Amino acid sequence: MVSSLNSWFTIPEDSDFSIYNLPFGIYSDENVKHHVCSAIGDYIIDLYELESADVFDINRSVFDKQFLNDFIELGKPITNKVREKLQNLLCDSNSVLKTNESLYNHVFKKQSAVKMLMPVKVGDYTDFYSSIDHATNVGTMFRDPANALLPNWKHLPVGYHGRASSICVSGHSFHRPQGQQKPADADLPVYGLSKLLDIELETAFIIGKSTEMGDSITTANAQEHIFGMVLFNDWSARDIQTWEYVPLGPFLAKNFASTISPWVVTIEALEPFRVKGYEQEPKLLPYLQYQGNKNIDINLEVYLTPQGGTENKICTSNYKYMYYTMEQQLAHHTVNGCNVNVGDMMASGTISGPQAHEYGSMLELTWRGTKPIKLNDGTERKFVNDNDTITIKGFCQKDEVRVGFGECTATLLPAK
Repeated sequence: MVSSLNSWFTIPEDSDFSIYNLPFGIYSDENVKHHVCSAIGDYIIDLYELESADVFDINRSVFDKQFLNDFIELGKPITNKVREKLQNLLCDSNSVLKTNESLYNHVFKKQSAVKMLMPVKVGDYTDFYSSIDHATNVGTMFRDPANALLPNWKHLPVGYHGRASSICVSGHSFHRPQGQQKPADADLPVYGLSKLLDIELETAFIIGKSTEMGDSITTANAQEHIFGMVLFNDWSARDIQTWEYVPLGPFLAKNFASTISPWVVTIEALEPFRVKGYEQEPKLLPYLQYQGNKNIDINLEVYLTPQGGTENKICTSNYKYMYYTMEQQLAHHTVNGCNVNVGDMMASGTISGPQAHEYGSMLELTWRGTKPIKLNDGTERKFVNDNDTITIKGFCQKDEVRVGFGECTATLLPAK
Protein backbone atom coordinates (compact mmCIF):
# COMPACT_ATOMS: atom_id res chain seq x y z
CA MET A 1 0.00 0.00 0.00
CA VAL A 2 1.26 3.50 -0.81
CA SER A 3 2.01 5.85 2.04
CA SER A 4 -0.60 8.52 2.77
CA LEU A 5 -0.10 11.77 0.86
CA ASN A 6 -1.61 15.15 1.69
CA SER A 7 -1.70 17.85 -0.96
CA TRP A 8 -2.19 21.58 -0.46
CA PHE A 9 -4.01 21.63 -3.81
CA THR A 10 -7.81 21.36 -3.69
CA ILE A 11 -8.84 18.00 -5.12
CA PRO A 12 -12.49 16.81 -5.21
CA GLU A 13 -12.93 13.67 -3.14
CA ASP A 14 -14.16 11.56 -6.06
CA SER A 15 -11.62 12.88 -8.58
CA ASP A 16 -9.88 10.39 -10.86
CA PHE A 17 -6.86 12.64 -10.70
CA SER A 18 -5.75 12.39 -7.10
CA ILE A 19 -2.27 13.05 -5.74
CA TYR A 20 -1.70 9.28 -6.10
CA ASN A 21 -2.29 9.34 -9.85
CA LEU A 22 -0.56 12.15 -11.79
CA PRO A 23 -0.98 10.69 -15.28
CA PHE A 24 0.59 12.12 -18.43
CA GLY A 25 -1.01 13.58 -21.55
CA ILE A 26 -0.77 16.25 -24.24
CA TYR A 27 -2.95 19.38 -24.27
CA SER A 28 -3.50 22.46 -26.40
CA ASP A 29 -5.40 25.73 -25.99
CA GLU A 30 -5.55 29.13 -27.67
CA ASN A 31 -1.98 29.90 -26.61
CA VAL A 32 -0.35 26.44 -26.61
CA LYS A 33 0.05 24.22 -29.66
CA HIS A 34 1.04 21.13 -27.69
CA HIS A 35 2.60 20.70 -24.25
CA VAL A 36 3.11 17.64 -22.09
CA CYS A 37 0.92 17.85 -19.01
CA SER A 38 -0.25 15.98 -15.96
CA ALA A 39 -3.56 16.21 -14.10
CA ILE A 40 -4.58 17.02 -10.54
CA GLY A 41 -8.22 17.38 -9.57
CA ASP A 42 -10.04 19.52 -12.13
CA TYR A 43 -6.81 21.00 -13.52
CA ILE A 44 -4.02 20.14 -15.90
CA ILE A 45 -0.40 20.83 -14.96
CA ASP A 46 1.64 22.26 -17.83
CA LEU A 47 5.02 20.56 -17.42
CA TYR A 48 6.73 22.78 -19.98
CA GLU A 49 5.81 25.88 -17.97
CA LEU A 50 6.68 24.16 -14.71
CA GLU A 51 10.16 23.26 -15.97
CA SER A 52 10.85 26.98 -16.50
CA ALA A 53 11.68 26.81 -12.78
CA ASP A 54 14.15 23.93 -13.36
CA VAL A 55 12.32 21.62 -10.97
CA PHE A 56 13.02 18.41 -12.94
CA ASP A 57 16.55 19.17 -14.14
CA ILE A 58 15.90 17.79 -17.64
CA ASN A 59 15.82 19.38 -21.09
CA ARG A 60 12.66 21.49 -21.12
CA SER A 61 12.11 20.91 -24.84
CA VAL A 62 10.94 17.34 -24.18
CA PHE A 63 7.73 18.86 -22.78
CA ASP A 64 7.09 20.87 -25.96
CA LYS A 65 6.17 17.91 -28.15
CA GLN A 66 3.13 16.70 -30.06
CA PHE A 67 3.31 13.28 -28.39
CA LEU A 68 4.64 11.71 -25.19
CA ASN A 69 6.98 9.36 -27.06
CA ASP A 70 10.16 11.43 -26.52
CA PHE A 71 9.37 11.86 -22.84
CA ILE A 72 8.63 8.14 -22.39
CA GLU A 73 11.85 7.25 -24.22
CA LEU A 74 13.86 9.01 -21.50
CA GLY A 75 13.25 5.87 -19.45
CA LYS A 76 11.56 5.06 -16.18
CA PRO A 77 14.37 6.36 -13.94
CA ILE A 78 13.57 9.82 -15.32
CA THR A 79 9.80 9.63 -15.96
CA ASN A 80 9.19 8.16 -12.51
CA LYS A 81 11.36 10.90 -11.02
CA VAL A 82 9.21 13.54 -12.77
CA ARG A 83 6.04 12.03 -11.32
CA GLU A 84 7.55 11.73 -7.84
CA LYS A 85 8.82 15.32 -7.99
CA LEU A 86 5.31 16.45 -8.93
CA GLN A 87 3.94 14.64 -5.89
CA ASN A 88 6.49 16.35 -3.68
CA LEU A 89 5.73 19.81 -5.12
CA LEU A 90 2.00 19.29 -4.63
CA CYS A 91 2.45 18.10 -1.03
CA ASP A 92 5.00 20.68 0.09
CA SER A 93 3.21 23.90 1.04
CA ASN A 94 6.53 25.76 0.71
CA SER A 95 7.24 24.51 -2.81
CA VAL A 96 7.93 26.97 -5.61
CA LEU A 97 4.76 25.74 -7.31
CA LYS A 98 2.67 27.21 -4.52
CA THR A 99 4.73 30.21 -3.42
CA ASN A 100 5.50 31.61 -6.89
CA GLU A 101 2.20 33.16 -7.99
CA SER A 102 3.31 33.81 -11.57
CA LEU A 103 4.49 30.20 -11.99
CA TYR A 104 1.25 28.91 -10.41
CA ASN A 105 -0.87 30.89 -12.86
CA HIS A 106 1.08 29.64 -15.88
CA VAL A 107 1.18 25.99 -14.77
CA PHE A 108 -2.41 25.27 -13.70
CA LYS A 109 -5.28 25.40 -16.20
CA LYS A 110 -8.83 24.11 -15.85
CA GLN A 111 -9.30 20.85 -17.71
CA SER A 112 -12.55 22.24 -19.08
CA ALA A 113 -10.61 25.10 -20.73
CA VAL A 114 -8.12 22.98 -22.69
CA LYS A 115 -8.27 20.39 -25.43
CA MET A 116 -6.67 17.02 -24.80
CA LEU A 117 -4.80 15.57 -27.76
CA MET A 118 -3.70 12.09 -28.79
CA PRO A 119 -1.17 11.21 -26.07
CA VAL A 120 1.20 8.99 -28.06
CA LYS A 121 2.24 8.37 -31.64
CA VAL A 122 1.13 4.77 -32.12
CA GLY A 123 3.48 2.92 -34.43
CA ASP A 124 1.95 -0.53 -34.09
CA TYR A 125 -1.26 -1.71 -32.47
CA THR A 126 -2.13 -5.22 -31.31
CA ASP A 127 -5.49 -6.37 -29.98
CA PHE A 128 -5.79 -9.41 -27.75
CA TYR A 129 -8.72 -11.68 -26.90
CA SER A 130 -7.94 -12.41 -23.27
CA SER A 131 -11.19 -12.35 -21.28
CA ILE A 132 -12.35 -15.90 -20.63
CA ASP A 133 -15.89 -14.77 -19.90
CA HIS A 134 -16.09 -12.85 -23.18
CA ALA A 135 -14.54 -15.67 -25.20
CA THR A 136 -16.89 -18.19 -23.60
CA ASN A 137 -19.94 -16.03 -24.31
CA VAL A 138 -19.00 -15.54 -27.95
CA GLY A 139 -18.15 -19.20 -28.39
CA THR A 140 -21.46 -20.19 -26.84
CA MET A 141 -23.38 -17.91 -29.22
CA PHE A 142 -21.66 -18.93 -32.42
CA ARG A 143 -20.42 -22.47 -31.74
CA ASP A 144 -21.17 -25.50 -29.59
CA PRO A 145 -21.62 -24.27 -25.99
CA ALA A 146 -19.85 -27.40 -24.77
CA ASN A 147 -16.76 -26.34 -26.75
CA ALA A 148 -17.04 -22.55 -26.57
CA LEU A 149 -13.28 -22.01 -26.33
CA LEU A 150 -11.13 -23.01 -29.28
CA PRO A 151 -8.36 -25.57 -28.52
CA ASN A 152 -5.57 -22.98 -28.32
CA TRP A 153 -7.35 -20.46 -26.08
CA LYS A 154 -6.19 -21.75 -22.68
CA HIS A 155 -2.62 -22.19 -23.90
CA LEU A 156 -1.77 -18.72 -25.24
CA PRO A 157 -3.07 -15.13 -25.37
CA VAL A 158 -4.81 -14.96 -28.76
CA GLY A 159 -4.19 -11.69 -30.59
CA TYR A 160 -4.12 -9.97 -33.96
CA HIS A 161 -2.45 -6.90 -35.45
CA GLY A 162 -4.86 -3.99 -35.84
CA ARG A 163 -4.82 -0.60 -37.50
CA ALA A 164 -2.98 2.23 -35.71
CA SER A 165 -4.04 5.06 -38.05
CA SER A 166 -7.68 5.07 -36.93
CA ILE A 167 -7.05 5.14 -33.17
CA CYS A 168 -8.45 8.49 -32.02
CA VAL A 169 -8.48 10.36 -28.75
CA SER A 170 -11.64 10.74 -26.66
CA GLY A 171 -14.12 13.31 -27.93
CA HIS A 172 -14.04 12.38 -31.60
CA SER A 173 -16.87 11.17 -33.82
CA PHE A 174 -16.89 8.79 -36.77
CA HIS A 175 -19.30 7.55 -39.42
CA ARG A 176 -21.14 4.25 -39.52
CA PRO A 177 -19.02 1.85 -41.59
CA GLN A 178 -20.09 0.01 -44.71
CA GLY A 179 -18.93 -3.28 -46.14
CA GLN A 180 -19.74 -6.81 -47.17
CA GLN A 181 -22.10 -8.89 -45.07
CA LYS A 182 -23.82 -12.20 -45.59
CA PRO A 183 -27.32 -12.36 -44.12
CA ALA A 184 -28.25 -15.74 -42.70
CA ASP A 185 -31.04 -16.15 -45.23
CA ALA A 186 -28.94 -15.15 -48.27
CA ASP A 187 -26.85 -17.31 -50.58
CA LEU A 188 -24.46 -14.51 -51.55
CA PRO A 189 -22.94 -11.55 -49.70
CA VAL A 190 -24.42 -8.09 -49.95
CA TYR A 191 -22.86 -4.64 -49.59
CA GLY A 192 -24.31 -2.04 -47.26
CA LEU A 193 -24.25 -0.23 -43.94
CA SER A 194 -23.30 -2.19 -40.86
CA LYS A 195 -26.50 -2.80 -38.90
CA LEU A 196 -24.77 -4.39 -35.92
CA LEU A 197 -22.37 -1.67 -34.77
CA ASP A 198 -20.97 -2.61 -31.38
CA ILE A 199 -18.68 -1.42 -28.62
CA GLU A 200 -15.83 -3.32 -26.99
CA LEU A 201 -14.93 -2.36 -23.44
CA GLU A 202 -11.15 -2.59 -23.27
CA THR A 203 -8.02 -1.11 -21.82
CA ALA A 204 -4.66 -0.80 -23.58
CA PHE A 205 -1.07 -0.58 -22.41
CA ILE A 206 1.65 1.51 -24.00
CA ILE A 207 5.19 0.33 -24.59
CA GLY A 208 7.76 2.42 -22.73
CA LYS A 209 11.00 0.66 -23.66
CA SER A 210 11.95 -0.61 -27.10
CA THR A 211 13.58 -3.92 -27.99
CA GLU A 212 15.68 -5.14 -30.91
CA MET A 213 14.59 -7.79 -33.37
CA GLY A 214 15.41 -11.18 -31.90
CA ASP A 215 14.93 -10.05 -28.30
CA SER A 216 12.18 -11.47 -26.10
CA ILE A 217 10.51 -9.92 -23.06
CA THR A 218 9.77 -12.17 -20.09
CA THR A 219 6.85 -12.01 -17.69
CA ALA A 220 9.41 -11.12 -15.00
CA ASN A 221 10.80 -8.03 -16.78
CA ALA A 222 7.69 -7.01 -18.74
CA GLN A 223 6.92 -4.11 -16.39
CA GLU A 224 10.18 -2.44 -17.45
CA HIS A 225 8.66 -2.19 -20.94
CA ILE A 226 5.14 -1.03 -19.97
CA PHE A 227 4.80 2.71 -19.40
CA GLY A 228 1.10 2.94 -18.58
CA MET A 229 -2.49 2.27 -19.51
CA VAL A 230 -5.47 3.97 -21.18
CA LEU A 231 -9.13 3.11 -21.62
CA PHE A 232 -9.92 1.71 -25.05
CA ASN A 233 -13.11 1.21 -27.09
CA ASP A 234 -12.53 -1.09 -30.04
CA TRP A 235 -15.62 -0.34 -32.10
CA SER A 236 -16.78 -3.39 -34.04
CA ALA A 237 -19.13 -4.00 -36.98
CA ARG A 238 -20.40 -7.45 -36.03
CA ASP A 239 -22.15 -8.24 -39.32
CA ILE A 240 -19.06 -7.37 -41.35
CA GLN A 241 -16.91 -9.33 -38.89
CA THR A 242 -19.01 -12.50 -39.06
CA TRP A 243 -18.55 -12.74 -42.83
CA GLU A 244 -14.89 -11.70 -43.11
CA TYR A 245 -13.10 -13.16 -40.09
CA VAL A 246 -12.49 -16.69 -41.45
CA PRO A 247 -9.65 -17.60 -41.76
CA LEU A 248 -7.48 -14.62 -40.74
CA GLY A 249 -9.62 -12.75 -38.23
CA PRO A 250 -11.03 -9.18 -38.06
CA PHE A 251 -10.20 -6.67 -40.77
CA LEU A 252 -12.75 -4.08 -41.98
CA ALA A 253 -14.97 -4.82 -38.99
CA LYS A 254 -12.42 -3.19 -36.69
CA ASN A 255 -10.16 -0.79 -38.58
CA PHE A 256 -12.60 2.08 -39.08
CA ALA A 257 -12.28 3.51 -35.53
CA SER A 258 -10.96 2.88 -32.04
CA THR A 259 -11.16 5.36 -29.16
CA ILE A 260 -8.71 5.90 -26.28
CA SER A 261 -8.76 8.07 -23.18
CA PRO A 262 -6.31 11.02 -23.28
CA TRP A 263 -4.51 10.35 -20.00
CA VAL A 264 -1.83 7.67 -19.70
CA VAL A 265 -1.96 6.31 -16.16
CA THR A 266 1.43 4.94 -15.19
CA ILE A 267 1.90 1.34 -14.13
CA GLU A 268 3.49 2.65 -10.95
CA ALA A 269 0.27 4.49 -10.03
CA LEU A 270 -1.69 1.25 -10.58
CA GLU A 271 0.67 -0.96 -8.57
CA PRO A 272 -1.25 -0.71 -5.25
CA PHE A 273 -4.31 -2.25 -6.93
CA ARG A 274 -2.73 -5.53 -8.03
CA VAL A 275 -4.90 -8.58 -7.30
CA LYS A 276 -4.89 -12.31 -7.98
CA GLY A 277 -6.29 -13.40 -11.32
CA TYR A 278 -8.07 -16.49 -12.54
CA GLU A 279 -6.48 -19.88 -11.98
CA GLN A 280 -4.88 -20.82 -15.29
CA GLU A 281 -5.51 -24.47 -16.07
CA PRO A 282 -4.06 -26.38 -17.78
CA LYS A 283 -0.62 -25.21 -16.71
CA LEU A 284 0.92 -22.85 -19.24
CA LEU A 285 4.29 -23.24 -20.92
CA PRO A 286 7.17 -21.84 -18.82
CA TYR A 287 7.55 -18.56 -20.79
CA LEU A 288 3.95 -17.60 -19.87
CA GLN A 289 4.18 -18.45 -16.18
CA TYR A 290 4.61 -15.64 -13.65
CA GLN A 291 4.93 -14.95 -9.95
CA GLY A 292 2.73 -12.82 -7.68
CA ASN A 293 -0.50 -10.91 -8.27
CA LYS A 294 -0.52 -9.39 -11.74
CA ASN A 295 -4.16 -8.55 -12.40
CA ILE A 296 -5.37 -5.05 -11.53
CA ASP A 297 -8.61 -4.08 -9.81
CA ILE A 298 -9.92 -1.42 -12.22
CA ASN A 299 -13.64 -0.64 -12.02
CA LEU A 300 -15.03 -0.11 -15.52
CA GLU A 301 -18.32 1.45 -16.59
CA VAL A 302 -19.96 1.97 -19.97
CA TYR A 303 -22.58 4.67 -20.64
CA LEU A 304 -24.79 5.19 -23.70
CA THR A 305 -26.22 8.66 -24.34
CA PRO A 306 -28.74 9.06 -27.20
CA GLN A 307 -28.79 12.30 -29.15
CA GLY A 308 -30.42 14.97 -27.00
CA GLY A 309 -30.89 12.49 -24.14
CA THR A 310 -29.31 11.59 -20.84
CA GLU A 311 -26.66 8.97 -20.20
CA ASN A 312 -27.54 5.38 -19.38
CA LYS A 313 -25.16 3.06 -17.58
CA ILE A 314 -25.31 -0.17 -19.59
CA CYS A 315 -22.37 -2.10 -18.15
CA THR A 316 -20.14 -2.37 -15.09
CA SER A 317 -17.13 -4.66 -15.30
CA ASN A 318 -13.58 -4.93 -14.00
CA TYR A 319 -10.12 -5.42 -15.46
CA LYS A 320 -9.43 -8.03 -12.75
CA TYR A 321 -11.50 -10.49 -14.82
CA MET A 322 -8.76 -10.75 -17.44
CA TYR A 323 -7.55 -14.33 -17.86
CA TYR A 324 -4.20 -13.33 -19.35
CA THR A 325 -2.18 -10.45 -17.84
CA MET A 326 -0.38 -7.66 -19.67
CA GLU A 327 2.90 -9.33 -18.75
CA GLN A 328 1.81 -12.58 -20.40
CA GLN A 329 0.52 -10.77 -23.47
CA LEU A 330 3.83 -8.96 -23.92
CA ALA A 331 5.88 -12.10 -23.28
CA HIS A 332 3.86 -13.98 -25.89
CA HIS A 333 4.01 -11.08 -28.36
CA THR A 334 7.82 -11.08 -28.27
CA VAL A 335 8.67 -14.74 -27.65
CA ASN A 336 9.45 -15.15 -31.36
CA GLY A 337 11.81 -12.17 -31.39
CA CYS A 338 9.26 -9.56 -32.51
CA ASN A 339 10.59 -6.12 -31.61
CA VAL A 340 8.45 -3.46 -29.91
CA ASN A 341 8.83 0.32 -29.96
CA VAL A 342 8.02 3.15 -27.60
CA GLY A 343 4.41 4.19 -28.19
CA ASP A 344 3.21 0.81 -29.45
CA MET A 345 -0.25 0.07 -28.09
CA MET A 346 -1.61 -3.31 -27.02
CA ALA A 347 -5.30 -3.64 -26.20
CA SER A 348 -6.74 -6.14 -23.77
CA GLY A 349 -9.63 -7.40 -25.85
CA THR A 350 -13.20 -7.09 -24.62
CA ILE A 351 -13.35 -7.24 -20.81
CA SER A 352 -16.36 -9.19 -19.59
CA GLY A 353 -17.07 -10.50 -16.13
CA PRO A 354 -19.04 -13.58 -15.07
CA GLN A 355 -22.32 -11.73 -14.47
CA ALA A 356 -24.67 -10.49 -17.22
CA HIS A 357 -24.30 -6.82 -16.23
CA GLU A 358 -20.52 -7.21 -16.54
CA TYR A 359 -20.51 -8.10 -20.23
CA GLY A 360 -18.27 -5.73 -22.17
CA SER A 361 -20.08 -5.62 -25.53
CA MET A 362 -23.63 -5.09 -26.69
CA LEU A 363 -23.36 -8.41 -28.51
CA GLU A 364 -23.25 -10.01 -25.07
CA LEU A 365 -25.40 -7.51 -23.16
CA THR A 366 -28.29 -8.05 -25.58
CA TRP A 367 -27.30 -11.64 -26.38
CA ARG A 368 -27.18 -11.14 -30.16
CA GLY A 369 -30.09 -8.71 -29.99
CA THR A 370 -32.54 -11.10 -28.34
CA LYS A 371 -32.58 -9.13 -25.05
CA PRO A 372 -32.63 -5.40 -25.94
CA ILE A 373 -31.34 -2.85 -23.46
CA LYS A 374 -34.06 -0.48 -22.23
CA LEU A 375 -32.97 3.15 -21.93
CA ASN A 376 -34.38 5.74 -19.54
CA ASP A 377 -36.17 7.56 -22.39
CA GLY A 378 -38.23 4.44 -23.13
CA THR A 379 -36.34 3.39 -26.25
CA GLU A 380 -34.38 0.18 -26.69
CA ARG A 381 -30.99 -0.75 -28.09
CA LYS A 382 -29.79 -4.00 -29.58
CA PHE A 383 -26.66 -2.37 -30.96
CA VAL A 384 -25.44 1.24 -31.29
CA ASN A 385 -27.73 3.67 -33.15
CA ASP A 386 -26.64 6.65 -35.21
CA ASN A 387 -25.85 9.69 -33.03
CA ASP A 388 -25.43 7.58 -29.89
CA THR A 389 -22.48 8.56 -27.71
CA ILE A 390 -20.59 5.86 -25.84
CA THR A 391 -18.47 6.75 -22.79
CA ILE A 392 -16.18 4.41 -20.90
CA LYS A 393 -15.02 5.34 -17.40
CA GLY A 394 -12.49 3.56 -15.22
CA PHE A 395 -10.97 3.95 -11.77
CA CYS A 396 -9.23 2.08 -8.98
CA GLN A 397 -10.23 2.61 -5.37
CA LYS A 398 -8.68 1.30 -2.16
CA ASP A 399 -9.42 3.10 1.10
CA GLU A 400 -8.64 6.80 0.51
CA VAL A 401 -6.53 6.12 -2.57
CA ARG A 402 -8.27 6.66 -5.91
CA VAL A 403 -6.61 6.51 -9.32
CA GLY A 404 -8.74 6.99 -12.42
CA PHE A 405 -8.51 7.34 -16.16
CA GLY A 406 -11.06 10.05 -16.92
CA GLU A 407 -13.35 9.33 -19.87
CA CYS A 408 -13.11 7.58 -23.21
CA THR A 409 -15.92 9.03 -25.36
CA ALA A 410 -16.96 8.95 -29.00
CA THR A 411 -20.12 9.46 -31.05
CA LEU A 412 -21.36 7.34 -33.94
CA LEU A 413 -22.54 9.51 -36.83
CA PRO A 414 -24.67 8.39 -39.81
CA ALA A 415 -22.76 7.02 -42.78
CA LYS A 416 -21.22 9.54 -45.18
